[in-house]
Amino acid sequence: MIEIVPAEPASLASPCVNVCTLDPATGWCRGCGRSIAEISNWSAKPAAERRAILAALPPRMAQLAGRG
Repeated sequence: MIEIVPAEPASLASPCVNVCTLDPATGWCRGCGRSIAEISNWSAKPAAERRAILAALPPRMAQLAGRG
C-alpha cells in the first residue's frame, strides 16, 4: 500500500527571510528569531515542535527590534 503524505501547510514552513545574522546577546537570528538549534533540521522537526517555535518568534522579534 502506498502512503500519501500531504504537503506541509504553509503555516509550518520555515520562517527564514535570508537575513542570517545571530544576535550575540540572545543567540537568535536577527532575520527570523530562531536559535541555531531551532534552525537546524527544521523540515525534519515534528509539526508540534515547529508550531511551538513559530509561536515563540513574535515576542523574540519584538525584543530584537528593541535592541536595534
